[in-house]
Parts: sequence; C-alpha cells; structure tokens
Amino acid sequence: MDDLRIIVGLGNPGAEYARTRHNAGFMLVELLAKRWKAAWRAEKKFQSQIARTERSGARLVLCEPQTFMNASGEAVGALMKFYQTPVTKLVVAVDDADLPFGEIRLRPGGGSGGHHGLESIAAHLSSKDFARLRIGIGRKDGLREITGHVLGRLGAGEMAMMEKILARAADQIECWIAHGLQKAMSQFNGVIEDSTNEGKKQ
Repeated sequence: MDDLRIIVGLGNPGAEYARTRHNAGFMLVELLAKRWKAAWRAEKKFQSQIARTERSGARLVLCEPQTFMNASGEAVGALMKFYQTPVTKLVVAVDDADLPFGEIRLRPGGGSGGHHGLESIAAHLSSKDFARLRIGIGRKDGLREITGHVLGRLGAGEMAMMEKILARAADQIECWIAHGLQKAMSQFNGVIEDSTNEGKKQ
C-alpha cells in the first residue's frame, strides 16, 4: 500500500483557542480521527499532533501543527520531507473569513487569501499547488479588521451549525481519498443550509 495521503488541519494549540473560528481546521481533523478511530500522539520531529490510519486503500496521516498558525509550514514541511510525499497528496483544511459561514470550498491550489498559515506552508513547500479545503467563517458586519471575530469562540448555536459544516467537510475528505479531487469538489463544494437559522446569529 503506497498511496499515502496527508490531511493537515490548521489552528492554534492550547485550551484558550479551542472552539474558536480560527481553529476550524483542527476541528475537522479531530472529527476525522474520531470517525476513523485513529489515536493522536505528539511527535516532536514534526512539531505536531499526528494520527495515522488506513482507509479506501490509502495510508492516511492526520496532522495538527503545534507551531501556532503563522509557523504552520515548519511542521508541514518537515512532515512532507519525511514522507517524500508529492504536494498532490496533501490537503490543508483552514478557516476562511472571505467565505460565508456555512460554505466549504475545496480547491487544487491557489493563493493564500491572506491566510498566514497557508502562506507559511507555501513558503516551506516552495509550492502553492496543494489542495486546500476552506471552511467559511464569514466576517462580522463586513468589517475588514477581523482578529477578534476570527479568534472568538463559537456560540452554542454557531457550534451546532459548525458541526454540520464539519460533517460535510469530513465527507468531502473521504470522497477525495476514495474518488479524487474533482469528484470531491463537484459533489461537496457549496453552502450547507442552516435549518435552525441559529448559526447566523453573532
């Protein structure tokens, strides 16, 4: 079995950042690990929490960099170098304030959109040609200064909606593993409807 896939979720380590919008990537890989019954362990050589498993004929490595967001590339670069994995086998899950809350978008590559975690990874890999799964967190009242919003905790209603969003994003990752990027994009990209309307409350 030589098909290795690496799924990285971006976030900030520490209890004070748990359930914050900026940690949407962490939340997704944690859901995947729970689904796949994969155990986390700290691995210093990657500066990360790592969980390994197998699915759909592929070896899977889940990664939560513990470097803090802006230095995520240090962890991802070390992981990719160790496994000698092409960037086409990597997906990075990130929060995106330019996407409305409730929308997910998987793309095969592209710019960082101002996301410092993606900037760091692109710099360390010397490539922008890795897939990124953007999880929309929206902007509060259309403000450009969003630090407080991004690092703010999700309320109870928002968290219920986020769980629906993450479940769909996890399905998308599983589709990518089994059927490839194009099918995962066409089948899952888009807006998750919020039937309760609670997730839209700030």
